[in-house]
Amino acid sequence: MIPRHQTILFIVLLAASLVMGIMLWQLREHAHRQLLDGADSAPTHAPLVAPSEEATLLVANDSDGSMLTQVHALPLPQDPGGRARAVLGKLLDLYAAPDASHPVPGGAGGVAQVFLLPVPGNATTKTPRGGEDQDSPQLAVVNLTGTFAANHPSGLETETLTVLSLCGTLHVNLPRVTQVRFLVDGQVRPTLAGHADLTRAYLAAEAVPGEGNHP
Repeated sequence: MIPRHQTILFIVLLAASLVMGIMLWQLREHAHRQLLDGADSAPTHAPLVAPSEEATLLVANDSDGSMLTQVHALPLPQDPGGRARAVLGKLLDLYAAPDASHPVPGGAGGVAQVFLLPVPGNATTKTPRGGEDQDSPQLAVVNLTGTFAANHPSGLETETLTVLSLCGTLHVNLPRVTQVRFLVDGQVRPTLAGHADLTRAYLAAEAVPGEGNHP
C-alpha cells in the first residue's frame, strides 16, 4: 500500500507538470504569432532612395590655391541638414580620391553631422501660418570627426582651402547658410591641423569666388 504522503506528493507533481505543459504551449503559440506578425509587417518593397539632383561643389586646387566649380548628380534627401551632409561628403570623397587636386584623406566619413540653426542675433521672422521664414539666414555647424582632423595635412594654405571649400559648397547649395562654424567630435577645437582657425564663424558667401573676398 502506497503511503498517503507519497500519494499527495505524486498528485502535486502531476498537477505541476500539467501546468508547466500548458504554460509552455501558450508561450510557443505566442512566439509563433509574433513571428507571423513580423513577417506580415516586413516591407515588401525596397526602401526608397533619394532622387538624384545636381549639386555644385567648390573644389580646392592646391596647384594655384583656387577653387573650381564642379557639378555632380547626387541622391539628396529633402531634409536640409541631410542635404548639407551629403554635398560635403561628396566634396570630401573627391579630396580622398587618388588623383585629387587637394589631397585630404578621410572621405565622406569625415563629416559626422551638419546642424542648421538660426544666425545668433538675427530675429527669426514667422510666416502667417506660424512657420519659420524660408528666407531667414542660417548658421551651419559642421561637426568633423577627430580622425579626419588628425589625418588632415598640416599647413596654413591647405587647411584654409579645406575650410573655405566646405563653407562655399554649403552656401551655393543652401543659400540661406550665411555663416559656418566647425566642431571636431562635438567640441570646439582651436585649429583644424595647427593653422586654420576653428574658433570663429566663417562668412559663407565670402568663401565663394566672385561673391566676396576670402575671410
